[in-house]
Amino acid sequence: MSDLQLHTVASLLRRGHCLDQFSTGLTLLAALLGLGQWLLGNVNPWLLLFSGVLFSLGVLQKYWALRVAFDADLFQRMADDQQPLAERTQALDQALNTLGLQPAERAGRPWTERSLGALRLLRRQSLLLAAQVVWTLGFILASPWLAFSG
Repeated sequence: MSDLQLHTVASLLRRGHCLDQFSTGLTLLAALLGLGQWLLGNVNPWLLLFSGVLFSLGVLQKYWALRVAFDADLFQRMADDQQPLAERTQALDQALNTLGLQPAERAGRPWTERSLGALRLLRRQSLLLAAQVVWTLGFILASPWLAFSG
């Protein structure tokens, strides 16, 4: 894999930061709605369910966002280093193994495989944000009917 490909993957992974910011806004909205109900003493079960699911999706998204950001930094570091790629890879695998972040048997994987794995994490992050957006829009569209049922 070339340094340009490593830079490209790092750049794609950095887009996860924008996804994370949007998700953080929705997660804070969920927290405010949930906590606001308790503070005002007027608990609506539908709104509490909405807040709980939206907040949970946001926390899961945050986990994947942290993993994606970590991989983005690693790919950028590997792309910027001037040593031969084989030496960089060996040093990275040693560091990850020492820190307990990668099992020893996964060392030496090709960068194409690593890239696909990192981009899979970005897709998971994107799917959780999409779930937050769909859940929010669904709740907004269902709100008039929820008033009649509750």
